[in-house]
Amino acid sequence: LKSGIFAQAVLRCFSGRAPDCLGAMQAAALAFRQAGLVSRRSAAFPARRWFSISTHIVGEPGTPDYRMQFKNAAGNQISPWHDIPLKAGEHVNCLIEIPKMTKPKMEVAVKEEMNPIAQDVKKGKLRDYHGPIFWNYGMIPQTWEDPNVTHSVTGCAGDNDPVDVVEIGSEVMAQGTVEPVKVLGVLAMIDDGELDWKIIGIRAADKMAAELNDISDVEAKCPGVISGIREWFRWYKTPDGKPLNAFGYEEKALDRKFALEVIEETHEAWQKLRNGATDKGKLWIGK
Repeated sequence: LKSGIFAQAVLRCFSGRAPDCLGAMQAAALAFRQAGLVSRRSAAFPARRWFSISTHIVGEPGTPDYRMQFKNAAGNQISPWHDIPLKAGEHVNCLIEIPKMTKPKMEVAVKEEMNPIAQDVKKGKLRDYHGPIFWNYGMIPQTWEDPNVTHSVTGCAGDNDPVDVVEIGSEVMAQGTVEPVKVLGVLAMIDDGELDWKIIGIRAADKMAAELNDISDVEAKCPGVISGIREWFRWYKTPDGKPLNAFGYEEKALDRKFALEVIEETHEAWQKLRNGATDKGKLWIGK
């Protein structure tokens, strides 16, 4: 984005330098649209899937009872974490938890039976971001960041969740969508002393996907996106009095090869979790 408009808006909002946080976010959204990185349509696309699953809603959105459950072609309930495959041909599957330009902090409930999508709760209150997230945000099935293993470079252990994906494509994807994503790179975010990888990718069917093959292409053809992602995740907890998040590897966005290695390592960690080689703690793994 020209002159880093998006990253500047994120910084102004979350640092408290913008008297009108919503206005700053709207300016950033306009910059995104002008760069062709956000569709002008306001509603999310209906959930599209490359294989046959369906979703079922229990409870009302915006309440603690809301759950999005998943079923296979036979109508049997499945876990989106454990039963959706990791790979989709040459790409990886991404399950969208939070559509772009929304604020409710939705996530796969890793401690609940069948791992439905639910809104995160902290201190008895439903969690919302203080400003909308500017990308589709989700997770990679069949991955796990092991809290029992300390990373040799960052010195931090995993955050006990599946690996996150920041999908930078042009379209809004509905919650519950499962799409093949082309992996482009990764940021090593450190959140409260835990390693929380952020895979950067683009929906394989997106109009920009053919032009983006590695993280260097993102910087060249979508200037401001990487810095925008980094700053959004650096600052997003500060309105709650939390410290800034940090990033390993000198804050660099690491390349596709490195990101694929992260995915493979966390898939192996998930396999150990599922076969009982690693203590599951309070996680629901279906066994």
